[in-house]
Amino acid sequence: GFTARDVTPEATKNVIHKEVPGLPEAMRMETMKQTKMAILSRAVAGIRGQTLIVNFPGNPKAIKECFAVIEPVLPHAIELLRGNSDHD
Repeated sequence: GFTARDVTPEATKNVIHKEVPGLPEAMRMETMKQTKMAILSRAVAGIRGQTLIVNFPGNPKAIKECFAVIEPVLPHAIELLRGNSDHD
């Protein structure tokens, strides 16, 4: 968010090795259909080692909405992080 106490995106950027901008972009695009306030999201996603780190909003309802957007691609993302890059 925009408040002074919200430093989660900066903290995330400090620990990740690679950004994955598509995940927060997709969350913003889809949740903007529910609320225009989604455009204010500063969420970040990235990779550290074999771990995927995704920032979610602080509101439980918004978390569910955002997770629903990225959930379908998470199994493939995890497979890629595990080193399985075989594509059919």
